[in-house]
Amino acid sequence: MTFLGKYSDATYALMRVVFAFLFMSHGIQRVFAGIWPIMPINVANVLECVLGPLIFVGFLTPIAAFIASGEMAFAYFYAHVPRGSIIPLNNMGEITVALCFGFLYIASRGGGRYSIDALMGKNR
Repeated sequence: MTFLGKYSDATYALMRVVFAFLFMSHGIQRVFAGIWPIMPINVANVLECVLGPLIFVGFLTPIAAFIASGEMAFAYFYAHVPRGSIIPLNNMGEITVALCFGFLYIASRGGGRYSIDALMGKNR
């Protein structure tokens, strides 16, 4: 057992919540442009505003996280690679890659113990 092994359910929930918050922050920033700088609203922004809260609370988590992972993969190749490099450090895509693989992991594991999915008996 690792040093924090007994807290793995709680740390997984914390990771899920933080990743979801980071993800939905981008969508909220653009959809609610009256508060933040005006940016065009697109499908990605709407997905971030819908999928982010689902992942945050752990509802329909595998599906929502899988779609979010795919969106981040698309965003990386659409918005970051054209900046002249496939290397995330060189094209400012580090958070995009981290969210992509983080959501892929979440999709494979589900909502975890501390989620609505678990309360509904769909996870653990």
